[in-house]
Amino acid sequence: PGLNRNLAYMSQQVVPPPAVLVAFDRFVTPLYDRMRVGIRQNYRLARLRDTLLPRLISGELEVPDIVEPIEQPRVDVQTETVIYTIGHSNHSIDKFISLLKQHGITAVADVRSAPYSRFNPQFNKEDLAASLQKVGIAYVFLGKELGARPNDRSCYENGQADFVRMAERAEFKRGLDRVIRGSEKYRVALMCAEKEPLDCHRTILVCRNLKTLRVNIKHILPDGSLEDHRETEGRLLKITRCERGIFDQDVSDFEMIERAYIKRSQDIAYKQNQEGAHND
Repeated sequence: PGLNRNLAYMSQQVVPPPAVLVAFDRFVTPLYDRMRVGIRQNYRLARLRDTLLPRLISGELEVPDIVEPIEQPRVDVQTETVIYTIGHSNHSIDKFISLLKQHGITAVADVRSAPYSRFNPQFNKEDLAASLQKVGIAYVFLGKELGARPNDRSCYENGQADFVRMAERAEFKRGLDRVIRGSEKYRVALMCAEKEPLDCHRTILVCRNLKTLRVNIKHILPDGSLEDHRETEGRLLKITRCERGIFDQDVSDFEMIERAYIKRSQDIAYKQNQEGAHND
């Protein structure tokens, strides 16, 4: 009751850097997951008790009648949905497949608009699909839905692809839905060309929208290491110089990262040449 507006404004607050927020989130998220599982389990046990206890007290049931049929209460723990991303870069096909196998990938979703590579023909659509099939990895082309070069002219502003408009298309949303549904059966990796996640629309466009569906995203880096998407966003804030300053104290973390996405999209989004034809 004694706290007034002036006192609130005078108080200082600690604003941790993104790396600390990421580390904290990584630490506490499993604890909250366990807590939610425990709450659900307690709820089911309570319902079982409330169902059986009155019948036991009334003599309608006896313990021998129920000991055998009762199974251990099953807890529906939703398996965390994880989507991976990878850039084929200039890897050999053997190296690329070894990266996929290292992380247990069983399906590749190709999000290139044009699934061909002039300098790395081993990643041409047909060749890649055949190579993956040999090692038991499924391949699907989603460049039409999730690619960076839409044919729809309304997705361009002054000759540059607009990621916000692209994400609003029903076709794009269907592509995300296919990825989510595919992840129920496969361990999916979104594939594009760029080795650096922050240089590619798979991160700045696709993952930006995919994360709103409560998906955990991990990026497979060229050396085989994994980078959690939250760490990627921490790097995004730095390279776009969108880290919180003294005049941004009232700006939410969500707004800060959205600023960074918009700024980065302007740097990497596909641009048409003067004749309106697509660049390579």
